[in-house]
Amino acid sequence: MKVRRARLADAGRIAEIHVLGWQGGYQGLMPQDYLDGLDPGGQRFDLWAQSLAETDWSRGGTLVVEDQELRTVGFAHLRESRDDDADPAQIGEVWAIYLEPAAWGQGIGRELMTAALDSLGEIGYAQVTLWVLDTNIRARRFYEAAGFRLDGAVKFDDSRGFRLREVRYRKSLR
Repeated sequence: MKVRRARLADAGRIAEIHVLGWQGGYQGLMPQDYLDGLDPGGQRFDLWAQSLAETDWSRGGTLVVEDQELRTVGFAHLRESRDDDADPAQIGEVWAIYLEPAAWGQGIGRELMTAALDSLGEIGYAQVTLWVLDTNIRARRFYEAAGFRLDGAVKFDDSRGFRLREVRYRKSLR
């Protein structure tokens, strides 16, 4: 396995993994018709292409993980915290971390998370947070195994036409 910084040429594969990760990880947690309608092309591709083109590694960026055949199977997007109660100079955020479902359970996610946390620490963040769907038990176990702990913050997202409840996890990087 190899973790590296994403390049603009990775945008299409990142968009595909993002969709596959949602479709596999959120099955039964979100309306199936919404998950079935996700498309890695169009808006999702544009989002990742723009993000990769504008990356400023002094604040964060996107990492990809490749398997033994050098095929990209996951990504992590890192940034300064978006939260109103956080000092963005001190608190980083794992905004997204996804693997294609075929790569789950092989230790690839642990390796990617370790690289993500190392990168955030090298940038100079003292802490890192992430938000997760409260009903996503698999992801929550993964984050807890990586040393993250709930910090009590909760938010709701109604932007997709249905309500999602998210909880925040936090970890010290020092």
